[in-house]
Amino acid sequence: MSTDLTSSISSSFLSDLKTQTADSHKKLENLPVSSSILSPDMNIEDYTHYLSLMLDVHKSTEEYVFPLLTDVIEDLDQRKKKHLIEDDLSFLNYTKTDFTNVFNNINVSIPFALGIFYVIEGSTLGGRFILKNVTKNPMLSGERGVRYFSGYGDKTGSFWKSFLAMLEAYEEKHNCGSDIVEGAVYAFDSIYKHFQTR
Repeated sequence: MSTDLTSSISSSFLSDLKTQTADSHKKLENLPVSSSILSPDMNIEDYTHYLSLMLDVHKSTEEYVFPLLTDVIEDLDQRKKKHLIEDDLSFLNYTKTDFTNVFNNINVSIPFALGIFYVIEGSTLGGRFILKNVTKNPMLSGERGVRYFSGYGDKTGSFWKSFLAMLEAYEEKHNCGSDIVEGAVYAFDSIYKHFQTR
């Protein structure tokens, strides 16, 4: 989930959001399961395990966070990724049967949900960086098995910038920066706990 989450966007709110989530972000990146997919020696088992954990994250997001944001993010349906992970796992002959709800705090406000979504969308941007490493594995050198990390393809950067612009405008209109930050920290910490216990 490594990336500069506010690259090339100048805003005091977005800058604060990045600063206030930096520790949680770093802590998540430093977990063995996170660093395993960036290792030069990454194996398919580690990759499959990571995807399995991220399937829980995206399943929880699409079930509990997306419904809160349908009237806020215009292109929300285009940002679903659970099916991409399922396709990758199918290619890897892995069937997941035991799901974990990553986001238990589901009675949340729209700003809090936007904070969670900030982390999810940021991981898509970071996925493009991870893609360069995982495709070094011969089994993943084609287009199959890497749909999730391919993100939005060449549109990944523009999708990220349009989300940040929407997030900034929403925060300015509703003056809800602290709730967005709280949601983002909650997302990072929840994913950390999920990764740590698996």
